[in-house]
Amino acid sequence: MPQPVELNPEGSPLARFGFEVRSHRLAAKLTQKQLAKRLLFSTSMVGMVERADRKPEKIFAQRCDEIFALEGVLTELWLMADRWKDAAAPWFRHGLEAEQEATALRTWDPLLVFGLMQTESYARHVLAGEPGITPELLEQRLATRLQRKSILSKADPPTLWAIIDEGVLHRPIGGADVMRGQLKYLLEVAEHPKVTIQILPFAAQSTCGLMSAFVITELCGHWTTVWAESSIKGTVTDAPETVKAISDRYDALRAEALPQHMSLKIIEKELTTWT
Repeated sequence: MPQPVELNPEGSPLARFGFEVRSHRLAAKLTQKQLAKRLLFSTSMVGMVERADRKPEKIFAQRCDEIFALEGVLTELWLMADRWKDAAAPWFRHGLEAEQEATALRTWDPLLVFGLMQTESYARHVLAGEPGITPELLEQRLATRLQRKSILSKADPPTLWAIIDEGVLHRPIGGADVMRGQLKYLLEVAEHPKVTIQILPFAAQSTCGLMSAFVITELCGHWTTVWAESSIKGTVTDAPETVKAISDRYDALRAEALPQHMSLKIIEKELTTWT
């Protein structure tokens, strides 16, 4: 059984929910097995909820409220965890759900740093470029993007392979200070044991991924979904023919990309130019 982890309740609405469930269970002097029996859920489900590895059904929260006499507190937190993705573009909401339960993510972007690896300043400038976006919607979408990063601090985080075009390191998103912070953060993220970052160099002259960014998401049971995004639209699908087509493109890109140790040297070198 996975060991208890100290959740950061500010990491995401789901982390807050799991943190509160565990806190109230311990205050009631119940084991996970005892709580599971009262909830009519499995012990493993209680464990996954407390680690923020899984969002349960609404009835889970409602029964917790009854057991702990909380008058709907946990149900409201559950609703917040269910609504946090609402600020995302409609087409991307299914992608967010898949990302939260992924066992592996393979990403490619010819223009930007992948969302899970963006700093707050970088993400703010990217999102602010959307025509007609209001300050309120900007803050909502920024919060959603930053909350996505919490999956890398889960007890069993997904494996993340990210291929980034070399041009991304040169593109002045937000200016020198923002780019310097972003490249430093990429070097920090690369230290995560389940993260691999590869740079596709200009010298590769690769063209197969220039038209769009995409993400391949693998979930338990070998179910795979992909999402692809252009400047004006995106799509999320698990259609086998699309999954295969995107996977073939990813394999072609990875064959041309530099290994991580060489990629990090390129990031370090580019970091010195953002002064």
